[in-house]
Amino acid sequence: MARGSAGSAGHPYPGPARHPHPGAAGRPRPGGGRRRRDRRGRGLRGPLYPASLPAARTRAERFDQLVLEALEPIEQRWHTELTQLDVAVDDVPEVNVTSPEDLMWGSDVVEDGNVPLARLVPAGVDGRGLPTRARIVLYRRPLEARARDGNDLADLVHDVLVEQVATYLGLDPDVVEGE
Repeated sequence: MARGSAGSAGHPYPGPARHPHPGAAGRPRPGGGRRRRDRRGRGLRGPLYPASLPAARTRAERFDQLVLEALEPIEQRWHTELTQLDVAVDDVPEVNVTSPEDLMWGSDVVEDGNVPLARLVPAGVDGRGLPTRARIVLYRRPLEARARDGNDLADLVHDVLVEQVATYLGLDPDVVEGE
């Protein structure tokens, strides 16, 4: 017997053709929309939390919110001086050197154990000749790796922001923080 001779046309293996039960096609499902399956008894698929709850945010989104909260008191105090400063978040710093011995960071970088945590990029001109604003870039993954918990991360982000804003303004970090 040749393969496929007992099954439906186009299927190489014998067996019954797979068709929905009569009358299922074209009939709307109760509740509308697509039916979710309960595979292998693990429960219905779908989001664990609604997207509007904080628990549904990604680590990157939570970190961005943490940066905004840490920046708020600094920005309230130094608002007029910081109007030309942007704050950005990158996952990790870009490293173009392959040898750790050759790796040297400038004074614009806050580092811990030769791992950059943040960088102050001065205002300048981009490759197209357009002016750019000064920017503090925080590196999320190195900062998260050095924090023991959420409170420690919040304190670390605040301290790094204070240090970078102080460098930008040419002031002592204690002055920026208001001590």
